[in-house]
Formats: sequence, structure tokens, C-alpha cells
Amino acid sequence: MGRRTTRAAPGDRAAPLAHDTTWAGEARSAVGYAALLCALLVTVDALADTLTDLRAALWLSLGVILLLVLWPARVSAARGRLVSRSLFGERTVRTDRLVSVRWSNGVAQRLVLRDADGNRAELDPKVLIANPPLWHVLDADARTSVEEGLLRCDETALRQMASCIDKETARTVFKVSGIE
Repeated sequence: MGRRTTRAAPGDRAAPLAHDTTWAGEARSAVGYAALLCALLVTVDALADTLTDLRAALWLSLGVILLLVLWPARVSAARGRLVSRSLFGERTVRTDRLVSVRWSNGVAQRLVLRDADGNRAELDPKVLIANPPLWHVLDADARTSVEEGLLRCDETALRQMASCIDKETARTVFKVSGIE
């Protein structure tokens, strides 16, 4: 496992520079949790001697619903764009033409990006924290948006994100060096 990056050919803005390297593990976890829930429900029902075909179908349906809720979006970035692929579709946002970057706090934190063309993408900030190459592509393009005057008032979310990534990087350095 490591950093997965590819270089774009000169003039090719569509080639991805960075991918979410934690996606596969999160997808496996989602499948595992859904299977575990389904297995536990069926086991308890079987031990109580109340398992029927209808109840087994219900437990399977609950497992599938949990899988759909937990399934992570797959995020990749290239110069000028960020793509988030989920079970319900693909969202692409032009990161060099950002007009809004919002950090929504709550139970499920989200970074909401909007570009000048009206496109919108949401992603979990933990994806950027766990994948510095994704953050570097987004940060460089966001700076371009600021320089062009497109992103005027929503720089706070980017500063918060940069602060979180700096803290995580410092923790990693301390952990690797044994300082903690």
C-alpha cells in the first residue's frame, strides 16, 4: 500500500493525479459490517426458532440497506477537477473554477465544493486528510480560483482543512519518530 499517483501527459488535464487510497479498505469494512448485521439477525432469529423465509428476506434487506448507507464515495483528482463517484452517480467539479467551498459540521462532516459552472461535489474531509496528494491538487487549484477572483469569501473552509491536514501530518511525524 502506498501513495498511488500517476503523471499526466503534457496537455492532458483528464489524467488523474491522485486517488483515494483508503477507499478499498472502507468498502471492505462496509461489506463486512452489512454481512455481520445480517448474520447476527439471522442467527438470533434461528436460535429463537422464529426464522422464516420472509424474516430472512427482511434481515437480508436490512443488511443491503446498511451496505448502501456505509458504501464510501471514490474520490480522484486531476489538475482542474475533482471527481467523486458514489453508488448514486458521479459528481465532477472544476477545482480551478471554484466559487464556493463550505465545511458542513454535524454528525457527518462534509466539504461541499461548487464551481462557476454550477457543478457541486461533496466529500468527507477525512478523505483529504488521509490522502495528501488529493489535498495538494485541490489546494493548488483552489489557490488558482482565489487568484482569478472566483473564490472570494469561502476561504475559511480551506484554511480549516489545511489546519487539520497540518495537525495530522505533525502527529504522523511524531509517531514515526517516536516522540508522541
